[in-house]
Amino acid sequence: MPGFPALVGRSIFRSSSHALRSTHLTTGVAAAPPLLHRFGSRRALIIQTLSGPVRIERLSDSDSGIIELKLDRPEAKNAIGKEMLRGLQNAIETIGNDSSANVVVVSSSVPKVFCAGADLKERKLMSASEVQQFVNSLRSTFSSLEELSVPTVAVIEGAALGGGLEMALSCDLRVCGEQSTFSLPETGLAIIPGAGGTQRLPRIVGRSAAKELIFTGRRISGKEAVSMGLVNYCVPAGEAHHKALEIARDINQKGPLAIRMAKQAINKGLEVDMPSALDAEEECYEQLLDTQDRLEGLAAFAEKRKPSCAALRRAAAAVDDRDTYEPRQKVRGRSTLI
Repeated sequence: MPGFPALVGRSIFRSSSHALRSTHLTTGVAAAPPLLHRFGSRRALIIQTLSGPVRIERLSDSDSGIIELKLDRPEAKNAIGKEMLRGLQNAIETIGNDSSANVVVVSSSVPKVFCAGADLKERKLMSASEVQQFVNSLRSTFSSLEELSVPTVAVIEGAALGGGLEMALSCDLRVCGEQSTFSLPETGLAIIPGAGGTQRLPRIVGRSAAKELIFTGRRISGKEAVSMGLVNYCVPAGEAHHKALEIARDINQKGPLAIRMAKQAINKGLEVDMPSALDAEEECYEQLLDTQDRLEGLAAFAEKRKPSCAALRRAAAAVDDRDTYEPRQKVRGRSTLI
């Protein structure tokens, strides 16, 4: 079955003392100076590599592998206009090309708002064809976010409205503060959610609940969002980012190749019937059989210790960054590389 990356002999466990890699970007945006932040009881160096309304920050030391994608357009409550859309596209492309990324945290730098949706002031100046082109680009961008090979965690503190909620729905996990609000208000503007909302929301909360929220445009609270499965966690206001980093750190300690294959198996399987989904799971599992990550994981389990990143540094340095896929051919119940 095509569509599964060849991972044989590859390993990308990261050491807690792993030196932060220099990053070369093709976006033409200069890197900002490093920042030192404290997360809970930890201090982490942050290298800011993209600036503007969308920023990328790479954590280092024991948090190496965690990337933060931050929305930063305070004057418009992170409303998505043309500039922010370009920033999102550049950021997602950059992360997608970064083999050191293990998990992405999507958050807002603006207090009390995640994203207010589309920039309606800018939208009023567009022609119908320009609006259509913009919405198509936004839908495609959110699909690119959804299709990143690594897990994504959305942090919602405050309002996630319209396109802002659609962005959060494109992430794998969502964490919100109790004072957060969620809504797809488009029907009140005589349109429909056009950046994936009509498709992703019912897949997450169910058909009936999604129809009620879209038909009425009703705002719901963080507590109601967690009760219907829209978010994974609802925590006291101001603590969503801390909880998301806790989840990201937990993911970051697992086998990176296994996390990628788990995400791909789940996503692929949900699109097809059960027999085909089980075939997808088999393909993903087999990609991990000959990896150094798996062998180290088994050795660590047998020796009752955590996987040793130091033992895998040489293999990690030799990771092949190819984006090619090697199809497998089944022979008598087994799959072999063609």
